[in-house]
Amino acid sequence: MTLIFATLLITLLTLTIATIVIYFKRAFTYWKRKGVPSPIPRIPFGTATNIILQKSTFAEELKNIYEEYKNKGFKYAGFYFLTRPVLLVFDPELIKHILVKDFEHFSDHGTYLNEESDPLTGNLLCLKGLKWKNLRAKLTPTFTSGKMKMMFQTLLDCTNEIKNVMNKTVESNECIDIKETVGRITTDIIGSCAFAIECNSLNNPNSEFRKYGKKVFEVEGVQAIKCFLSLCFPSILHFFNAALIQKDVTNFFMGVVKEAVDYRETNNIIRKDFMHLLIQLRNNVEIRDEDDVGSIRQTGITSKSEIGKSLTMSELAAQAFVFFLAGFETSSTALTFCFYELVANLDVQEELRKEIKDILGKYNDKLTYEAMVEMTYMDKCISEAFRKHPPSSFLRRECSKAYTFPATDLTIEKGTMVLLPTFGIHRDPKYYPNPEKFDPERFNPENKAKRPPFTWLPFGGGPRICIGYRFAWMQMKVVLAVLLKDYKFTLNPKTETPLVLNPKNFLLGIRGGLWLNVEKV
Repeated sequence: MTLIFATLLITLLTLTIATIVIYFKRAFTYWKRKGVPSPIPRIPFGTATNIILQKSTFAEELKNIYEEYKNKGFKYAGFYFLTRPVLLVFDPELIKHILVKDFEHFSDHGTYLNEESDPLTGNLLCLKGLKWKNLRAKLTPTFTSGKMKMMFQTLLDCTNEIKNVMNKTVESNECIDIKETVGRITTDIIGSCAFAIECNSLNNPNSEFRKYGKKVFEVEGVQAIKCFLSLCFPSILHFFNAALIQKDVTNFFMGVVKEAVDYRETNNIIRKDFMHLLIQLRNNVEIRDEDDVGSIRQTGITSKSEIGKSLTMSELAAQAFVFFLAGFETSSTALTFCFYELVANLDVQEELRKEIKDILGKYNDKLTYEAMVEMTYMDKCISEAFRKHPPSSFLRRECSKAYTFPATDLTIEKGTMVLLPTFGIHRDPKYYPNPEKFDPERFNPENKAKRPPFTWLPFGGGPRICIGYRFAWMQMKVVLAVLLKDYKFTLNPKTETPLVLNPKNFLLGIRGGLWLNVEKV
């Protein structure tokens, strides 16, 4: 009897393993059946083994595939995240179709969305279809250049404490982790502009905003599994009605937003910041600006009636939440890499400092919105930093209905994930000769005109271009102007060189941090 049971158990186990192997092998022929080249997938991780085991970053893996297959003349290639097929698109003309010309087929990011159990996912980044379209039309006028000018002084006031912090660093002759430093600055800026709260992260790195903001990006244990499922198999999370964002994070941000809104409305407080604009939308007050008509037109909205009803408290909180996350983490990442290039190219740092001082001299040494706009060499430096080190190394779109790529035989089905490998495109010598060199003059008008469109994509493109890119740009310019005006930065030996990207970071990150020396100028 025992022998029979053991034989049955072995047979069942063998059949199970055989079934699994057959399933994987069949799944891994998906791109071959479509005539799409791809690296050889391996059970069980497909072609994402190094990413999943955190041996390499998304940026580096996708760049390797980009270089291998584009150099062979292909416009796209296949990829497998476990058994989920993903299409990597390389060609700028096809990218233009995805982001703009055939946007109706690729209008969604394909990120996890569950407003019932995970209300903060009801933000502009995650929303889909008509609901995204309506909300985008509501929010677009809050990010025009006129609204940025309105928020400028609030933003600038958040940098007042930075001089004290820098002076203490100089006096103590200590080095600083620039990612942590600019992360505190951007936390204070976004906390003030989005929530009207003085976070004081510069003096208190353990402030609640800093704590919960950083926690969102902690992906370990159960949280790592949920993030993994949200990328590969979001239907599993939907089946269990699971929340991707940690409950304490949700409670904190929902509570802060409700408290801020109630306080302002009860006391009739008006403040020139993002929260005030959101409250106006909640109260169905139409927001207009000299350049909002064109912005609304870009989303495809043709009349106010299409925009729909006012924001609910949960929707308001979700927008404030994503604005906070994008504003502090993405901007601090971009600033970190910008500082790396400025310490690796001290001549560029000196030229930028000269521009800052020369222009501020025209404005009685005061940083105004108009002065900031005049800093065009700074624009070039930031553009080149984004080119070499885009914080998000790829753009993601989900095919919403079957689509055949122009001048090809390739048709993809609804639900197919499409990735645009920004990191690889930005380092393609065809578009950027000697791509490892940091050269701000790549972004002078003449050189920009020589490049094909859609070969510089740090903020995306088309109707789903990052809605807050103007704010991010303004924030970065203010931080750079404030710091570089009075301080010189050099690389500290504590920094690991050459730089190694951290495979544990979702956004582009430096392993071990970027440590800099600071001295007064």
